[in-house]
Amino acid sequence: MDVTNQTIPFREAEISFDPIIKPGRNAWRSARAEKLAVLIDGEDYFRRLSQVLPRAERSIFIVGWDFNPDIRLDPRDPGSETVGMLLRRLVEQKPALEVRVLVWGMGPVYSGKSLRMFGKMDWSDHPRIRLEFDFDHPLRASHHQKIVAIDDKTAFLGGIDLTARRWDDRSHAVINPLRKQPDGTPYGPVHDMQTIITGGTAKLIGDLVRRRWRKATHEVLEPFEVPGENPWPDHLEPTVTDCNTGLALTEPWKWKGRRGHREAIRLTHDALKAAKRHLYIETQYLASFGVARTLAKRLRKTDGPEIIVIVTRESHGFLEKLMMGNNRNRLIRRLKRADRYNRLRVFYAAVPDGKGGEQEIIVHSKLIIVDDRFVRVGSSNLNNRSEGLDTESDLAFETSDFRSRKAILALRNDLLAEHLDTEPAEVARLIEETGSMVEAVDRLNVKPRGLRSFDVDLAKGETVSLFGTGIVDPKQPFWPIPEIQTWFRRVFARFSHHRLL
Repeated sequence: MDVTNQTIPFREAEISFDPIIKPGRNAWRSARAEKLAVLIDGEDYFRRLSQVLPRAERSIFIVGWDFNPDIRLDPRDPGSETVGMLLRRLVEQKPALEVRVLVWGMGPVYSGKSLRMFGKMDWSDHPRIRLEFDFDHPLRASHHQKIVAIDDKTAFLGGIDLTARRWDDRSHAVINPLRKQPDGTPYGPVHDMQTIITGGTAKLIGDLVRRRWRKATHEVLEPFEVPGENPWPDHLEPTVTDCNTGLALTEPWKWKGRRGHREAIRLTHDALKAAKRHLYIETQYLASFGVARTLAKRLRKTDGPEIIVIVTRESHGFLEKLMMGNNRNRLIRRLKRADRYNRLRVFYAAVPDGKGGEQEIIVHSKLIIVDDRFVRVGSSNLNNRSEGLDTESDLAFETSDFRSRKAILALRNDLLAEHLDTEPAEVARLIEETGSMVEAVDRLNVKPRGLRSFDVDLAKGETVSLFGTGIVDPKQPFWPIPEIQTWFRRVFARFSHHRLL
């Protein structure tokens, strides 16, 4: 991503601000990243991963919601190895290398794409490859982190699992013969992102995956040192260098006598509150009414920031459509009613389908960019379960120096340019010219590929969560009987009230 020619309306000097990342409050730990790059969409992530994995010497950790050993990291090369066979080849070539894969036990079941992992497979039938399934979660909870850690030197963390239906290039064309599952079944456009990190932050992520491995398998692994430079992909310019990072976690709250972790949702609220001019958000789900309250307060202020949210419109499955879809619509209605100064846009992304219509791009990313100073990428959606039920990890970085601030703006403009089918420099030019991110997007959003407004009826409709949200999208572990009883009491009370009227 070229940031050299993008003009920004900020002085070329360091700025002073209270840091958003605060270990002990909204971060599990913090560390300095030697290099950090944001990888946009699956093609970039898989290509960079394929360059770094062969440089592992001692350890490869893969931790995910799902894992499919049959995917190819380079679909453009039909003769390339599957990820499973790549891992097998690496352990056979390197006597000291150990590979550990930790997958949520229900991931292959929910995805339906990797069920055969439960059986014996050629790639994992090696004494230095360990494949473990993690079932130790509360009712309805999942392990949702997406991490690859290599030798405590380089790590990848974000929203992309190493599984099917994750690869896409930045064109997001409706028809792409390369975008298919291992069995040949095609799937639609999908947008996502991952980070790559080296230095102290990579070591911190190594500590996290060892911690996850110990909880799932009870095996204690000690940190180690591997001499030499930190592996980094060829011809990849880092987004930022030598920057402060924070690792924020979510782990089940008040379960098995443990308090759990809720740094991730605190980090989200603190980031939203810190924005001065612009908030740019990409999220698969927009269903947290706690987040909605924070955003609504920002929108009501005369000096609050402009806010652009890009979300997925399509819902899968009955419960997701009923609960997530309806709560999303109610939440958007609430935000738009609070938007007194026309500073909010809520969009979904679409591309032409070649038949006179269009196809939605599934936005699977979980991103927050605050002005020119803060970025958060991770696994946490803006829904209840990501606040205290599921196991999540988010990486944030912030900066005050001019070059890194410029890079953060370039990242935001690059993402907007992808969605608007234009150039990042044009996005930057219009924002500088108008002084408004929202106005720039409104002007550029005129092509067949673009952002579509998420319209809801503002004159009527609810702005609070649906009955039963605490059962389908709970914020913390629960036993469902009391929740169901409470739900029935609320329904009965409302029904009785209407009868009396």
